[in-house]
Amino acid sequence: MKSNIFKYFFIIFVIAIMIFAVYKIKSDEKEINQEENQNIEEVKTTEITLGIASLDTINPILSQNKNVQDITKLIYEPLFTLTDDYKLESCLAEEWAKQSETTYLVKLKDNIKWSDGEKFIADDVKFTIDQLKSTNSIYTSNVQHVSSLEIVDDYTIRFYLDQEVPFFEYNLTFPIMSSQYYLDKTFTTDIVPIGTGMYKVSETQSSYLTLVPNNNWWDSSKNLTLTKITVNLYSSIGEMYNSFKTGNIDVVATQNSNLQDYIGTIGYASKEKKGREHDFIAFNTQSTLLSKSEVRKAISYSIDKTNIVSSIFNNRYLTSSFPLDYGSWTYQEQDSSSGYNPDQAKQILQDSGWVFRNNTWQKTENRRTQRLELNLVVKASDQTRVAVAQNIQQQLSNQGIKVNIIQANDTEYSNYLTQKNYDMILCSINLSLSPDLTTFFGGNNLANYVNDEVTSIMNEVKNTTDEAVLVERYKRLAEIYKTEVPYLSLYNNKFITAYSTELVGEVNPTWYNIFNHIEEWYK
Repeated sequence: MKSNIFKYFFIIFVIAIMIFAVYKIKSDEKEINQEENQNIEEVKTTEITLGIASLDTINPILSQNKNVQDITKLIYEPLFTLTDDYKLESCLAEEWAKQSETTYLVKLKDNIKWSDGEKFIADDVKFTIDQLKSTNSIYTSNVQHVSSLEIVDDYTIRFYLDQEVPFFEYNLTFPIMSSQYYLDKTFTTDIVPIGTGMYKVSETQSSYLTLVPNNNWWDSSKNLTLTKITVNLYSSIGEMYNSFKTGNIDVVATQNSNLQDYIGTIGYASKEKKGREHDFIAFNTQSTLLSKSEVRKAISYSIDKTNIVSSIFNNRYLTSSFPLDYGSWTYQEQDSSSGYNPDQAKQILQDSGWVFRNNTWQKTENRRTQRLELNLVVKASDQTRVAVAQNIQQQLSNQGIKVNIIQANDTEYSNYLTQKNYDMILCSINLSLSPDLTTFFGGNNLANYVNDEVTSIMNEVKNTTDEAVLVERYKRLAEIYKTEVPYLSLYNNKFITAYSTELVGEVNPTWYNIFNHIEEWYK
């Protein structure tokens, strides 16, 4: 009996020791975690370093340098900006109204100050537009159809256009300059203008610029984490990439698909998104063969875009299905294309009365036999796109669709686009910041495509501000794009942002603004 009691006491004693040991281990782990968290907090850095290659001027109106345009968005602000999904958002302007096809009224915010303390007023907007019209600026095209401005009061402006411009409000995304600042100065490249943005230039040296928070910034809802941004200046893009590679700068952004050739593939984080460059085939829907929708659909199903991106671009481009599938809020579908399906292509032709005979598709109508043979126009000076055309030619040949490539010189290519006397033409455009699809569906479009429903939709979308209506109407346009196939979207270039793995915060760049959410960043 005593031995059993002793045994029970021993077991209880052992269990107590084990419980104490577990408690001690957990306590030690908690203390270690607290110490680690304290250490992390101790090394938190609120400074980052950026870079500009081949600086021409820090004036965003006069600069032709994409690096400058990116970084100066931290210093200068537009009337309207764009969100992560390219939706228009008020900035210096409070709101806008379309009063007629060619008249817009813009109301400015009345609580904005320049970094020197002066008030931002309507005169600043007029001054900026006057500069854009009189200089060679990348933003000149934004205001090319502004015939005049009326300053209603210090915070209200009326824009008069010389023609209707769909989604004109999206053109008001250029940086605004201070008229008061330039009263005694010449608008030249060697002056660093003041801005209204979250940061201001505090120091300029031959090898770097220093940005610090603008204490007069109007947006009190955002607390800036970064207290200093150093912008190193480099003589070449290669020198800047090498500096990033060695950890001397924290962020680089480019549409150069060969970025990895310069900075490698390890030691950094990156985001890849579709860029503005959009390549597509325009089908002449008024030509004899391509007026038949089954032919356009069969070609669409017969082309493997992934093969083109892989074999021609080494996967440095991203396949595309619709002009707005780069992330625009107006297009929420992930895929509006027919997709690659060679068997489906053959079935479509067969169902429409085409017969595959003597290695080609043939169709007899009214005692006349047609053979499926088409011309594809491509610009001869662009050898990469010539290679794309040859790839397409081979893919369609495998399907029994004969394609003759016309390599046109620059003048001839331009004439083809003007006269639209082609079967198919390989095109490339830089997409607009706005969701305007006039190039594809407007009058005199590249496909000679006429559709009453599309015309009605195009008129509706340019005259409404109802977001739900816009999304619904663009969804319908995408459906028509897929079923009618007046065009075949191929691919977009990549927009790449590489950044230090030490950078903390949401990094969600777009090709409009790589510094989305920078107010939350730190290292």
